[in-house]
Amino acid sequence: MQTVNTLRMLRTALAQLRDGNATIALVPTMGALHEGHLTLVRRARAEADHVVASIFVNPKQFGPSEDLDAYPRQLAEDAAMLEAEGVALLWAPDAGTMYPPGFATSIAVAGVSEGLCGAARPGHFDGVATVVCKLFNQVAPDMAFFGEKDFQQLAVIRAMARDLDLTAPHVDAIIGVPTVREADGLAMSSRNRYLTPEQRAAAAILPEVLATAAQTIAAGHQPVWLAKSVVEDELELAGFRIDYIEVVDSGTLAPIGALSDRPARILVAARIGTTRLIDNMAIERGT
Repeated sequence: MQTVNTLRMLRTALAQLRDGNATIALVPTMGALHEGHLTLVRRARAEADHVVASIFVNPKQFGPSEDLDAYPRQLAEDAAMLEAEGVALLWAPDAGTMYPPGFATSIAVAGVSEGLCGAARPGHFDGVATVVCKLFNQVAPDMAFFGEKDFQQLAVIRAMARDLDLTAPHVDAIIGVPTVREADGLAMSSRNRYLTPEQRAAAAILPEVLATAAQTIAAGHQPVWLAKSVVEDELELAGFRIDYIEVVDSGTLAPIGALSDRPARILVAARIGTTRLIDNMAIERGT
């Protein structure tokens, strides 16, 4: 695996990978890799000739009171994991390379970026859209892979690609991969390491109550408002502070009060101690 950290090196390495019209998949990350990231890499390897992974802790998606400085940085360890998974190229720019002096451009995606984490973290998705657009322009991959745990992020990236007519990758080649979970169901996240043992044990209730709510809504046993209220009560009893619990249209992310013939999801963000966890599950009729 080759590791590059300048645009000149990146372009040279990509030209070599593309020799013979080989396909390239991009897996963007902020590092602190875990099995969820590696699952994205494996899916990408199955779909493309070469995988390019990026590691960049993006300051533009962190708010003033968020954990930018504390976010774990372990480039050597992460690089070893990516190499073991068969990644061909690691793009690891620093902030000065990604945002050179005088950088003054920002991408805002209305609609899907509003509400949910967009309301709780003002400006966050502007930072996500801006850096992902830059990564797409830098790498020009045939396809890109993102985890469904950050479901709103995935929707924002797809909307950006559609609205800006991006062709590398086209919106249909931005592929969401199902959430990878720990043995007790908790969604894998780089932030799980911040949990104390007691908080980690308590956090296991999050996917449990979310799955129950999705099933009861889908089966018609509870109206949406009541299922959301039950989730809130159970999480608060376990020590969580709720940012939001919402049932939304899976395409538009608009809140819904009852199921229709369109796909729906239940999404939650909640804090336990100082750690903010997010999760979501599909609401599948007939379950």
